[in-house]
Amino acid sequence: MTTAVGIDIGGTGIKGAIVDLESGKLLSDRIKLPTPTGGEPDDIVATVVEIITQLGVEPGVPVGVCFPAVVLHGTTMSAANVSQKWIGLEAEALFEKALGRDIHFVNDADAAGYAEVRYGAAKGVDGLVILTTLGTGIGSAIIYNGVLVPNSELGHLEIDGKDAEKKASFAAKERSRLSYERWAKRLQKYYSHVEALFSPDLLIVGGGVSKSYEEFLPLLSLRAPIVPAVLRNNAGILGAAALAVPQGDKSVTVPQASVAVDSPGTKPKAAL
Repeated sequence: MTTAVGIDIGGTGIKGAIVDLESGKLLSDRIKLPTPTGGEPDDIVATVVEIITQLGVEPGVPVGVCFPAVVLHGTTMSAANVSQKWIGLEAEALFEKALGRDIHFVNDADAAGYAEVRYGAAKGVDGLVILTTLGTGIGSAIIYNGVLVPNSELGHLEIDGKDAEKKASFAAKERSRLSYERWAKRLQKYYSHVEALFSPDLLIVGGGVSKSYEEFLPLLSLRAPIVPAVLRNNAGILGAAALAVPQGDKSVTVPQASVAVDSPGTKPKAAL
């Protein structure tokens, strides 16, 4: 069994778990701690260290961390819902120093999209898959034949002279008090533009509102199929963990009997 740890850092919560990379199942309870107020780098790093400690992760287990920012060669080039001190910070090295191990550091939407290709709505789909998350903004991930093209930032495509996310995100729907029908008209314009630029084979819609996909996805008319994400709150964890171990790498394995989840309230354990 090939295993890794996935850590998903968000603006309000940081969560992590041990993952079976073959099945995409969690091998431990999912631990979630609040994102420290202000989202300062040292505070977030300390919280991640605490989650790794609670998981009882051995030193040899690969760790993937996803973060709400453009990530370029381990440096965070933006910051969404966290401190602006992250901008231009060598974040990957910061986490590696605190954790005492190498990690794989990736944008959160990229991790979620990769997870949907490996384990979710796009499993077995060839060609170009684009995931978008509709939330405070619009996150995105582009995966071609299983290969992630990072940092796509399709929420910043220009629609009617503005960033698309300012008009078509779920936050924009709530801010303007739009019905699903009126919101779907904005989404139609956005996804038609994405389709015209990229000609995807499949579009996936994530974010919390995807639970209500029947209210708006049937109202869209596109060439490519457009479907809801299925992994929801575990997508970031699964994608970060999967990206920490390249597909086909079986060098990091544990026997089935050596991974256990104790009764609620105790620490899950993994041994290599």
